[in-house]
Amino acid sequence: MSSESWNLQAKVKDLKFTVPEHVKPIRDKVLAFVESDVYQLERVLHRLYQTAGEEKATQIGRIELKKLQDKAKALGLWALGHPKEIGGQGMPFRDYIYVNEVQGRSEIAQVALGTHSLQDSLMLHNHASDAIKATYLKSLVAADIYPSFAMTEPGIVSSDPTGITTTATLSPDGKEWVINGKKWWTTNASFAEYTCVMARTELKAPDPHLAFSIILVPTNTPGYNILRGTHVLGVAAGNHSEVVYDNVRVPVTNLIGKRGMGFLIAQERLGPGRIFHCMRWLGQAQRAFDLMCTRLTERTVRGKHLGSKQLMQEHVFDSYCDISALRLLTMAAAEKMDSGAYARVELAAVKAWGARALCRVMDRAVQVHGAAGLTDDTPLGEMYRLARAARFYDGPDEVHITTVGRLILRTYQDGKTWDFSSMGPRARL
Repeated sequence: MSSESWNLQAKVKDLKFTVPEHVKPIRDKVLAFVESDVYQLERVLHRLYQTAGEEKATQIGRIELKKLQDKAKALGLWALGHPKEIGGQGMPFRDYIYVNEVQGRSEIAQVALGTHSLQDSLMLHNHASDAIKATYLKSLVAADIYPSFAMTEPGIVSSDPTGITTTATLSPDGKEWVINGKKWWTTNASFAEYTCVMARTELKAPDPHLAFSIILVPTNTPGYNILRGTHVLGVAAGNHSEVVYDNVRVPVTNLIGKRGMGFLIAQERLGPGRIFHCMRWLGQAQRAFDLMCTRLTERTVRGKHLGSKQLMQEHVFDSYCDISALRLLTMAAAEKMDSGAYARVELAAVKAWGARALCRVMDRAVQVHGAAGLTDDTPLGEMYRLARAARFYDGPDEVHITTVGRLILRTYQDGKTWDFSSMGPRARL
């Protein structure tokens, strides 16, 4: 059998486990930008937080980040995945996931490259009024302003968002929404131009999932009060805030989409976002893997490389398998989404499994570095904290795991079988 006959990559377009040739040039440019400029900014910010304090470091950091954003724009690397009609470069979804993979090596790379606003930009583009689009969309894509999204509430089980208690009621004249409630883990609230708030608007909705709407609230609106920043495992990371809405009043036209459609719009926002999370986790895992393997080949113990020890080689093996499996799960979910299918099972599976795989890879990399892995001498400390948070945002592991199990078992209850080759239910033969 000829070698050509085994070239499945060339024969079957969907089996793009390697990066397509037409994506490699731009992907390589993004990778070079991340590994040189973005990593350098990471080191600068780290020194600032050690020497200047959190508030001063944040101020200087934004100035330095703006310089990096300007460089990304000059290099033609800005907003690659945003549609052209809103100011992006219109890279197709299936091409963009490969770029997201290398961009994910640094948490701040998505901001440096302008991709952080993709989900919020698409939400406004698809559902906001023309007036809201004219006010915010262009500046949002250009990173002249930043968005935030508020859904999670303290004291409310996040795995059941139908318990959200924040309310939005119409004023007597019907011209304004009046919002009351409390949210937390609102990312970027401290410097965002606006927050899109999920609030209960339909008190008599027959379906609890049709009781909520999304309303855009400028952060300078009276009654929008930030109580505190929420640290991640004891460290300031991600600019998360707890916010009280005290009779916040905004125009009725600030409604995003239709009344009662908040959950539907949020799910539309989260679907691609979960794929992008997983691709970025691959970048994080790859970076941790590189650091681990470099350590194993450079560190010596009694005259031999640390990597010569079998238990250390097991770390390499396990991490290789975790990363490879995560990549294939991610590609499978992306392929199904790109076909127009909802991919509910695939998205839930890759989100939960991927977050746990990322944590395992990080843990091994820290372990290989010994005591140094617990310090800030390497980027692993912050990467590890961020990896642990991945098991909660966009839904905790347990919710996604039970979703997968329930949906697959329902297939068998219906007299069908789950066919892995077609990624879905199939009638029994």
